[in-house]
Amino acid sequence: MKLLVTLKMLLIASLLIMCTGKAGAQDVVVKSNLLYLATATPNLAMEFATGGRQSLVLQGGWQPWEYSDTKKLKHWLVQPEYRWWTCETFNGHFFGLHALGGQFNAGGLKLPFGAFPELEDHRYQGWAAGGGLSWGYHWMLGRKWGLELTLGLGYLYIDYKKYPCPGCGSAEKDANRHYVGPTKAAINLVYVLK
Repeated sequence: MKLLVTLKMLLIASLLIMCTGKAGAQDVVVKSNLLYLATATPNLAMEFATGGRQSLVLQGGWQPWEYSDTKKLKHWLVQPEYRWWTCETFNGHFFGLHALGGQFNAGGLKLPFGAFPELEDHRYQGWAAGGGLSWGYHWMLGRKWGLELTLGLGYLYIDYKKYPCPGCGSAEKDANRHYVGPTKAAINLVYVLK
């Protein structure tokens, strides 16, 4: 419950900060992370130029579906980010500072590259919050379209319960974990609003 209040406050503060900058015709873009879409997670981000070579992003994703009684990857994620651009806003290299938070309920899945092998025979339910640093590059594909690559590293605090099988039982473990590593990966399709 405390996490939800904190995440709501972070979301409200991010929205207020984004509304304080200038917002002209080419100062707002919308985008979707194609990698996140590959996990069947609808997601959307809005980015606002705040003057000079700076911008603020608010990104979110939500996957409410269960694949079956034994397979699920239900989650939501909010990820605000401050960006500093080396040349001009929405063009070229940028460096960012991001936060993130969300909840998850996943189990019965075999992930690619052997990632999280215990997820195949167990279910994990909980929340995570953290932040990190990012780098990215934005290519203009035309007057209104762009493509963006972003990678980030950082820290996550993960609080979870582990269940013995994907769709059953009482929790066999109630724990938390401190994670340091990749916290952001995106290939964004970008559209400039006018």
